[in-house]
Amino acid sequence: MELSVDRLTKQYGKKIAVDCVSTVLKPGVYGLLGENGAGKTTLMRMLCAILEATAGEVFLDGKEICALGADYRDLLGYLPQDFGYYPNYTAKEFLLYMAALKGIPREEAGRRTDELLEVVSLDEAASKKVKTFSGGMKQRVGIAQALLNQPKILILDEPTAGLDPKERVRFRNLISDYAAGRIVILSTHIVSDIEAIADEVLLMRKGKLVSQGTVPELTKEAEGKVWELAVSPKEAKVWQEKAAVANLRHEGEQVVLRILADDKPAEEAVPCEATLEDLYLYSMQGKK
Repeated sequence: MELSVDRLTKQYGKKIAVDCVSTVLKPGVYGLLGENGAGKTTLMRMLCAILEATAGEVFLDGKEICALGADYRDLLGYLPQDFGYYPNYTAKEFLLYMAALKGIPREEAGRRTDELLEVVSLDEAASKKVKTFSGGMKQRVGIAQALLNQPKILILDEPTAGLDPKERVRFRNLISDYAAGRIVILSTHIVSDIEAIADEVLLMRKGKLVSQGTVPELTKEAEGKVWELAVSPKEAKVWQEKAAVANLRHEGEQVVLRILADDKPAEEAVPCEATLEDLYLYSMQGKK
């Protein structure tokens, strides 16, 4: 299975939300990184054939997805950033309703619903109304509905929003297991989630795909650009104004700054091993 994106573009008046994006996706987990307004959600909606592209095409195994129509939708699972639900439905009723919309036979829908409620740890809350759920519980209902039809292509927009650390670990394990032989694309601002499970990372900036590769491949791009510098609290404030400080921590009477810079920022600065977050922050500065 291969999802091929060819010069995909979406323009709203003079604003270009997605700018001539091309890539090839094969089975595996792809993490989509980018700041707000980078075009991630617009790209995902076009990959779902929900939003019509201004230019460019998406192909599944050589066939254009819009031409495939219902055959493509049958292979697709999608969790939008703000998914809609009926507040007076219980979790089970909502999933059964979504299963009916997806054309899943009633007997299979019942079995699949019970199975997924257990997978997302909502089996004990199955008969409770969704409107009474916390944000994290609602998000888990959304993840479950995206998995109902056992999609071959799973697209998740901010799936870990509202999940606590334990739930995020459970979600990452679920996606890692599920991805075998399938294409999974997920967008999130939580870099550690992508770092933990993504086979490849796609980095977007201002509508363009600026980098794509494995975590080690991408972090290599930030090598020699990450430094630690120990300064006084007073100096720390000055450094935060004049340099790109990715992190700071207090050690005794000193503050240790993690600085992103092309060149050694000070004689006392020590080089550090780059992380995906370092590369992300460095790229977002527009220095690449």
